Amino acid sequence: MKQIDFTTSFTVFENASELPPDMQSLMQKAVEIRKKAYAPYSQFRVGAALWLDNGQIVLGSNQENAAYPSGLCAERVAVFQAGAVYPEAKILKMAISAASDNNPTTAPIPPCGACRQSIAEYEFKQDSPIEIYFMGETGAVYQSDSLKNLLPFMFDKNFL
Repeated sequence: MKQIDFTTSFTVFENASELPPDMQSLMQKAVEIRKKAYAPYSQFRVGAALWLDNGQIVLGSNQENAAYPSGLCAERVAVFQAGAVYPEAKILKMAISAASDNNPTTAPIPPCGACRQSIAEYEFKQDSPIEIYFMGETGAVYQSDSLKNLLPFMFDKNFL
């Protein structure tokens, strides 16, 4: 028997104003689209903004549905939109902001498991990492150089 240890590394910014200017702008877009989320059931709103290598910005917000789990998270809305509209573009950076209508969200809120797997698919497809920045409504922003920090045992087509 042996043990395998993994170490992940994140950069922590005390708040969004400490981000580099280009990331401040991308995070602000995530915040703005978060406010347009359709979240009548959870009252939990998430916005995602992607920066593509062709210079385009793609946005997504969570879209809920009474026939749960038919809705989609903001990250998947944005990633799938980028894949549909700009299939040859690479996703360079992703900014995510989440907020509850009922409780303050001051801790960084990462993508859920389904979103992590979807982002992993695009990292694999484009053969390059996606920088991910995530935060709550306010407070610290965590930055990961790759989805692999959030999902070290990635499932991809090599297992099929």
